[in-house]
Amino acid sequence: MRMILTLTLVAGLLAAGCRPGAERDGRLSVVASAYPLAEAAERVGGRLVDVRDLTPPGVEPHDLELAPDDLAEIVDADLVVYVGAGFQPAVEDAVGQAEGRTLDVLSVVPTLRVGGAIDPHVWLDPERFADVVRALAEALAEMDPAHRATYRQNADAYVDELRAIDEAYRAGLASCRSRLLVVSHAAFGYLAEAYGLRQEAITGLSPESEPDPARLAELRDLVRAEGVTTLFTEELVSPAVARALAEEAGVRTAVLSPLENLTPQEVEAGEDYGSIMRRNLRTLEVALGCS
Repeated sequence: MRMILTLTLVAGLLAAGCRPGAERDGRLSVVASAYPLAEAAERVGGRLVDVRDLTPPGVEPHDLELAPDDLAEIVDADLVVYVGAGFQPAVEDAVGQAEGRTLDVLSVVPTLRVGGAIDPHVWLDPERFADVVRALAEALAEMDPAHRATYRQNADAYVDELRAIDEAYRAGLASCRSRLLVVSHAAFGYLAEAYGLRQEAITGLSPESEPDPARLAELRDLVRAEGVTTLFTEELVSPAVARALAEEAGVRTAVLSPLENLTPQEVEAGEDYGSIMRRNLRTLEVALGCS
């Protein structure tokens, strides 16, 4: 596998006509494996960095496959920031070939486990995401010490925004009739832990997992027993199973974004991490009966 990957990387480099350490107008080149990390890198680096998000809008990041150009970007980047724990296996396979610095964001925050596996969705807790932002600032500052103050100032400004989101969640979810989240896949563990909620998922950490009929029956009974009014679906994953379960249980569905990526429509509308987190909060307040 390593030999095949290496040959593919060489082919990609030749096709792209680039070489390790290529100049980018004096900016640091940053490759991010998924949307939240790309936004963080852009906010921290500003005009001092050139950020490439490997996952195009509308693509479910778990399913990402790398083209030769993507592999060449990983090899050539000054910094590759990614999510480990099997979130994007293709990226993890390629990161070992990177000639610059790499940062697995799961290495800088305390993590949770779901069914024995590490939950990668750390950005859904704004406090943990703030730790990721600070780690990015330090990584960039170490590579570009002349602009250390700028990276730290940019990080501080973004962390202030994350703190405001956290405060809004704490206020909005302080008093709710229900604290149970029934979701399509187990992406909301960090959010649930941060705000005293309880997550129950149709499938595990991968949204592509096949639902277990016994699990569906268990959730149907749980929804009825606890008076749940809403099952949460996602924009980038088929809602068919969740909708069928909701219909059987006699409840409605609503979209709750795991913020793994943006849709093309969200990009066009200028949405970002902050706007979608606040939209999620409004959805939760209605679904959980918060006052």
